[in-house]
Parts: sequence; C-alpha cells; structure tokens
Amino acid sequence: MQGIQLPLGLHIRTSVASDKAFLEKLHHAVRQDLQWIDAEKDLVETIVEMQLKAQTQSYSEQFPNAMYFIIEKQQQPIGKASIDFSHDLVHLIDIAFIPEARGQGFGKAVLQALQQCAAQVAAPMLLSVEQQNQVAKQLYQSLGFATEVVQPPYERMIWYPPALRSFSQNMA
Repeated sequence: MQGIQLPLGLHIRTSVASDKAFLEKLHHAVRQDLQWIDAEKDLVETIVEMQLKAQTQSYSEQFPNAMYFIIEKQQQPIGKASIDFSHDLVHLIDIAFIPEARGQGFGKAVLQALQQCAAQVAAPMLLSVEQQNQVAKQLYQSLGFATEVVQPPYERMIWYPPALRSFSQNMA
C-alpha cells in the first residue's frame, strides 16, 4: 500500500504483536451480538475470545498470504483491514473500525486507497458483506462494487478497475 495517499489524517501500517490488545478491543466492539448472550460475564468474554481465535485461525487457513493492517488516525489505532493480494485479485477479507470512528468517511477513504492499489496492478477487488448490513452495502455500491454471488447470510461483491471494466462487461 506504499505510495497511496490517505486523506483525513489516516495512516495504514502493518499489524504487529503489540496490536493484540487493540485487536481484542476492536473485536469486542464489532461483535456486540455476542454481548447479548444471557450468561455470566466471564462466559460471554470466553465466547468472544473463542470467536476471535476461530476467526484468526480461519483467515490464516483460507488466506495464508494475507496481510494484516492497522488503520490509524493521528497515530491512534481506529481500525483494521485484512487483505489478500494475489496475482490477479485484491481480496478485502475484513475491515472494521471502533464505534467512535464509524460514519466519518474513514472506511470509504481506505476502500478508495485499496481500489487505487488494485487499479495499479489491474486486478479486480473482491469482498463479502452480510446481506443485512445495508449501510456497508450502500457504501460498496457507491464505490462501484456489484454483487457477484449471494450465499446467505453474505453477498460477495466485486469491483473492476477501469482497465478491466470493458472486459468484465463483455464476459457478462
């Protein structure tokens, strides 16, 4: 992601071991659904931790070459992005922000930077979104992503850089 300028005081850097506490905090914030479990707080915390471990293991198995990034605003971590850059595809595996950073255009800025990276190597960009997440789907659609496959509860969406758009349209 070198050479890509991010607006809004944002910076993206590679995730390191010392980011573990932030990533755990972010996972807790993202998985609010797990906080609603009617059980002792310790049990709920254990379930949230297990979900994070399962997600981490799943990503590393499915995407062994993925890269993990921390999104910062003025040197403070506000989000993460997990991306698999293959030879012919940029796959956004996961992107998440702390609640205080949502709705401020940070996700859009990061996505646009990733689209610039994909355009530089003439590779389409792929992501999955929960079907019920209308806010995210609208953002992705506004950036030119189109639904490619629906596999409930997710939709796989794809974006083609300008160099590939006419090719992809001819294939449809």
